[in-house]
Amino acid sequence: MKYSEINKRKTAFVFELDDVLYPRKDYLYQVYYLFANMLEYTELWDAKAMVNLMTDTCLEKGHDAVFDTLKEKFTVDEKYRTNLEDMLVTAKLPLKLLLYKNMLNLLQEIVVDRKKIFIVTNGNPLQQLNKIKQIEWNGLESYLTCYFADEIMTKPEPDAINQLISDHNLRRNELVMIGNSNTDQLCAEAAGIDYFNSKEFL
Repeated sequence: MKYSEINKRKTAFVFELDDVLYPRKDYLYQVYYLFANMLEYTELWDAKAMVNLMTDTCLEKGHDAVFDTLKEKFTVDEKYRTNLEDMLVTAKLPLKLLLYKNMLNLLQEIVVDRKKIFIVTNGNPLQQLNKIKQIEWNGLESYLTCYFADEIMTKPEPDAINQLISDHNLRRNELVMIGNSNTDQLCAEAAGIDYFNSKEFL
């Protein structure tokens, strides 16, 4: 899918953030690195071995299994779970997060065509904002308008989309939503707007 193939009458594009505009693992893995180094400093454990375990677990079982696996393999104290949770929200990353190349190109084409870009994202608003601040937007920052769905009503409920439409005086047939999950698709259907899976662009 290319930008030129999208209906020219569309004037506003709505994106989810994680695994749509950038790879979520790039954020998680950097937080794991920071967390493991903190544990190495305080408990003298091998940070590299912990990072490897955390990233492998995330890949195989998902992020929610990471701390429990670390606790089991390294006897990490339960008190450190809060440290990891806090880091996931507030971490200052060593490296900028990079957009998928095709998504960067798509965003640039939308901007050149003088159309609107919105991010409507699920998840902890503070964490999502922290990610947004650490993405390398290549000068696109000023063209983005962000809505944190959890502050309105979590997707797939369409409330955040309805709020966006009202705030910017848009018509539903002007919008395209680009996501990567059943949640996003159901949200678009409930809001009565067109939907594409981000994989079509990657």
